[in-house]
Amino acid sequence: MEIGLTLINDGHCMELTKEMFELIFPEGLFDWFELTDGKSAEQQVSFTLTEKDLPPLSNPHPAIVARKFHNVTITDFPLRGKRTLLTFRQRYWKLAGQAEYLKRDIPLCCPGTQLEKAFADFLKAASGD
Repeated sequence: MEIGLTLINDGHCMELTKEMFELIFPEGLFDWFELTDGKSAEQQVSFTLTEKDLPPLSNPHPAIVARKFHNVTITDFPLRGKRTLLTFRQRYWKLAGQAEYLKRDIPLCCPGTQLEKAFADFLKAASGD
């Protein structure tokens, strides 16, 4: 699916492309996720990204019998002075004959925080630690 979003503001239309989104989102994000929603409020901007339906299997398996999602919300660099939240809908897959669900191990935030890694590194550098 091609990433694209049309913004309409005061009758003006602007198409945002994948290349534009790659400038503001963490590197490599669109390898595993698709942008599925976005909202802007007075103090906050939020985006929802849904993991692509690509089970982490090294060879074909008989059948995926169930799918579920787990939402993880992290804070990213502010956009135009607004708090920016990224909600990742991580997929889980259940295979026929297995009790456990599978998930892809994608590091979404800096360990011990709810911050995107580059944002956490920036804050650490800015504080002088």
